[in-house]
Amino acid sequence: MFGKKILVSGLLSLAVVSNLFGAKVTALKTTIAEESFQMQIVAEILKKMGHEVEISNDVDYEIAYQTLANNAKNDEVFFIASSWDPLHNSKIENVGKEKVTKFSEYVSNCAQGYLIDKKTAEKYNIKYINDLKDPKIAKLFDTNGNGKADLTGCNAGWGCEKVIEHQLDNYGLRDTVEHNQGQYSALIADTIANYKTDKPILYYTWTPYWVSGKLVPGKDTVFLQVTHSANPNTDSTKLPNGADYGFNINSQKIVANAGVNKHKDIAKLFDIVKLSVNDVSGQNMLMANGQNKEKDIKRHAKLWIENNEAKINAWIKEAKAAK
Repeated sequence: MFGKKILVSGLLSLAVVSNLFGAKVTALKTTIAEESFQMQIVAEILKKMGHEVEISNDVDYEIAYQTLANNAKNDEVFFIASSWDPLHNSKIENVGKEKVTKFSEYVSNCAQGYLIDKKTAEKYNIKYINDLKDPKIAKLFDTNGNGKADLTGCNAGWGCEKVIEHQLDNYGLRDTVEHNQGQYSALIADTIANYKTDKPILYYTWTPYWVSGKLVPGKDTVFLQVTHSANPNTDSTKLPNGADYGFNINSQKIVANAGVNKHKDIAKLFDIVKLSVNDVSGQNMLMANGQNKEKDIKRHAKLWIENNEAKINAWIKEAKAAK
């Protein structure tokens, strides 16, 4: 009996120590540098709550989700701060929805779609990506002389590449449009250079991201719509106003291993923390203008936290109350 009391006492002591020093948390850093800001903000708030936070090396989305699933029953917390919903839903289903926990919107109203320069759109009355089925229209965006429109597309593994490939088939664009893939940052840099030399451009992009600060929709470029929804992630991409850009409006959400539910304060924070899409776009523009080192991104995150101190303190208070 005495031995059991010592054992119980020891376990309670360990629980107290664990509670005192906080949980061990690993933030999974994606290969998209422009998503680091979102991750750093969550990491810094967790530190303020007394948790021990480590940041991983860059990992592809597939590896990130598999890591969450592999640690489903782990007492430690692993999370990704920029899970795109619904774009990444199939990735989560592939590793097992029951092995991860998805929280509510962290960054809302993330748009994506196809754009062309406004000058060419107006001159040739191009309104739909489907218009590029016409070889004469497609040839306007040919940059390598093969007669096909060159679309600056989406990196393999991001999820958007599967939507684009699906739509090229569904809209009958295989013979007239070439989906250029590789390093998006390099491809879009070439696209912007072409725009500056007054050449027609065709590209895919998303928000929040810095590209729409360089090529401003409505001023420099225009979004192309689709004649009908054809997206493997959903039955309809039509917006309430009737417009259809072929892609859903996404949210970036925090997704963690199922073990996060053992830490009610962390789970609560993940569910209530919010970040404006405009704040992310603004930070991404700083990166595009040269402030793109890891130390720069950490500085941007800490500055955002300083400027939103009252809001963050309220989140921390609510999160700790859930413990």
